[in-house]
Amino acid sequence: MTIIDDRAELLGLAILKKGAHPNPENGVCLLEAVAWISGEPHTDRPECACPVLGSFGRALNDVLPDDKRQQLVPLAPLIVGTANDGHAQERGLMAADWLIRTYTPTWLRLAGLEEAAVSLETLPRRASWDDVEAAVPVVQAAREKARAAGDAAGAAAGAAAGDAAGAAAWDAAGAAAGAAAGAARDAARDAAGAAAWDAAGAAAGAAAGAARYAAWAAAGAALQPTVDALQDSAIDLLRQMCTLGEEAAR
Repeated sequence: MTIIDDRAELLGLAILKKGAHPNPENGVCLLEAVAWISGEPHTDRPECACPVLGSFGRALNDVLPDDKRQQLVPLAPLIVGTANDGHAQERGLMAADWLIRTYTPTWLRLAGLEEAAVSLETLPRRASWDDVEAAVPVVQAAREKARAAGDAAGAAAGAAAGDAAGAAAWDAAGAAAGAAAGAARDAARDAAGAAAWDAAGAAAGAAAGAARYAAWAAAGAALQPTVDALQDSAIDLLRQMCTLGEEAAR
């Protein structure tokens, strides 16, 4: 699948929007833009895209605010032609690794859970689904520490105030985590079936839970800088996923 040159030139004028759309005239998300520049029929599941990039790209498109979503526009041409490039599993492992060793520790540290944050950051890079499975107990332990901290913070703040602040923090922490978790699970399912799916699901679920409980515990802190930094990190992760194999091809 190749890129249609005149459409690629017009891509810079595109304004990416949240969700799927009935036709390009109503707007496009990242993956619909990929379909458009490659000449495929209008869809948010273009055949030319790696399924892992599709899963992560669709979810990230929808959780980013309008201004940051436009940073995804230059990635559309990079996604074209990745469907069978042999890097789907590596991309899924990158998503799982980012969720475990970058995303979750950031929230743990914001909640003052330094030891739990370091326990995840110092895990080896996830190079296989067996590595992901081996990390599950460490991630689950971090989740329980975050849960306890969240419960304590809620009790200290009082029921109503704690619930309101905690709910907002919970939502903030869960958004990008869901995008990465979905990409990791999709890749695991394609890689090794049920066993890898279970490992990815357990690790992703525990990591997302730890991040959310930690955010709840830190609800009194200024959350937006952390949210902004992790959104930028997620965009960079997608960019790295898109460019896998480029060095070898040169």
